Amino acid sequence: MTKIKLCGLKRPCDIDFANELLPDYIGFVFVKGRKRYISEEDALSLSRQLSEKITPVGVFIDENIENICDICSKGIIRAVQLHGNEDEEYIKTLKSKCGCEIIKAYQIKSEDDIFTAEKSVADTVLLDSGTGSGLTFDHSLLVGMKRNFFLAGGLSIENVPDIIKTIHPYGVDVSSAIETDGYKDKEKMTAFVNAVRKADRNDK
Repeated sequence: MTKIKLCGLKRPCDIDFANELLPDYIGFVFVKGRKRYISEEDALSLSRQLSEKITPVGVFIDENIENICDICSKGIIRAVQLHGNEDEEYIKTLKSKCGCEIIKAYQIKSEDDIFTAEKSVADTVLLDSGTGSGLTFDHSLLVGMKRNFFLAGGLSIENVPDIIKTIHPYGVDVSSAIETDGYKDKEKMTAFVNAVRKADRNDK
């Protein structure tokens, strides 16, 4: 089954929606200046409200490792998603200190980017056109991808069924497509999750 990650949750009602839908992951964005940024204090409150069946993920860009480990140790998140210039040594150090699942995001523009992602020491990689761009990249570059990956960027209720059928990603990561006027929309969240699960059933 395709893993589902709903990213950029900020409000108690967003968590209520997620608890009803039970995606595999939800994301808290700890990057100041981003429109979906959430403070550590607010994320702690929301994580306590979150179903244990859902893995909370912290999204970071070039964050101090100790700060990430501190957030992990408080139980706010159980996985880390990295969107900056974090190199292999950084990922190894983070993994040894925090012990949580690490997802490393890669911006895909060429076959070289795919090759780099394949070699990553992260537990899983996320392939995107750019951080929060909401745009797709050339999915033909994924032919022959040798490891599991999350797919992000430009995913929608309309295109995700065909993407699952043709690309078979390990997981899909969505944010802007499940929003209305910058806020998570329960109907859109439900429609996206249902579209992924229906595509999985039809792909058997």
